[in-house]
Amino acid sequence: MRNSKRCTKCQSEEIVRIPGEVGGYGQGNNIRVGLIMFSRVKVTRYLCGGCGYSEEWIDSQDDIAKLKYKYRT
Repeated sequence: MRNSKRCTKCQSEEIVRIPGEVGGYGQGNNIRVGLIMFSRVKVTRYLCGGCGYSEEWIDSQDDIAKLKYKYRT
């Protein structure tokens, strides 16, 4: 949905982008990569306004690299 601007389930073009947030006490849509609040990666949600299907994406290549480093197997 992020790239096609179309829902993969119902083909609606009514896509809502909900930006990730970082708030106190871990609040918001994010992933922790360090000990402090500012070392969190924001997770952006894409919601279909037609059927309610949603996807989550990491928009920043730098943030993807941080996650790969922290959670590598």
